[in-house]
Amino acid sequence: MEHRTRPQITEDRVNQIRRVIRENPEWNRTQISQHICRIWRWQAPNGKLKDISCRDMLRELDKAGRIKLPAPLKASRSAGSADVIKHIEHDTTPIIQALPELRPLRIEVVSSGAELAAFKSYLNQYHYLGFDRTIGENMKYMVYSRDEQPLSCLLFGSAAWSCRERDIFLGWDKGQRARGLSNMTNNTRFLVFPWVRVAHLASHILSLIAHRVLDDWQIKYGHPVYCLETFVELGRFRGVCYRAANWIHVGSTTGRGRDGGRFLKNITNGGAL
Repeated sequence: MEHRTRPQITEDRVNQIRRVIRENPEWNRTQISQHICRIWRWQAPNGKLKDISCRDMLRELDKAGRIKLPAPLKASRSAGSADVIKHIEHDTTPIIQALPELRPLRIEVVSSGAELAAFKSYLNQYHYLGFDRTIGENMKYMVYSRDEQPLSCLLFGSAAWSCRERDIFLGWDKGQRARGLSNMTNNTRFLVFPWVRVAHLASHILSLIAHRVLDDWQIKYGHPVYCLETFVELGRFRGVCYRAANWIHVGSTTGRGRDGGRFLKNITNGGAL
């Protein structure tokens, strides 16, 4: 079985889950999902069990009445509910300089602790979409000037499952898309802080990220990404910084009540698609 693909849920597998639950009445949902991951060899390339995906699948089967899970140890988060983000006070002194005065920029992968709290706070306060929890593979970045002034943050997550314009541009059929999406990531948030007014900064940051995200993904998840995508909400933005960083506009989409443009960038050689 492909280690990255969600397994097909056959009746035999449902019966196997029922048997695991029946034979281990003392197990909680996490223990059940981790055991299912092991026996199905459902794991990421770095060997980490796909426990969260498995638990989502188990909840779906439980909701459909096909299995009966034990009661959760704590109340589960309702679908669509947002993280409670603690707003941190930030220095909003205007930064109005030429880009060479800030370079070289320092880019840090955000993982935990105070930097993660600050990252969430920045997005929640200053990005029009705010911040919600991340599910699945993702990469968070903070960007600093050479004098350690925070300038920007970016979030990359799962690529859109279906995007007609992108798939036509890449020449993907459904099978190729299913196999290839794990090697693509979506830039779901890009925020240059509103008090930072530096010409060409946004496109410079995008170029720097494109040169390092492949290695960062390999280190964190044990496999590379080769293509970046993003969605730009038309009427609010024009995607100028993405174009300046050699991303390619591949078409317009309509979804969730918004018209938007899709941009792609190939990072296998640092060039555009």
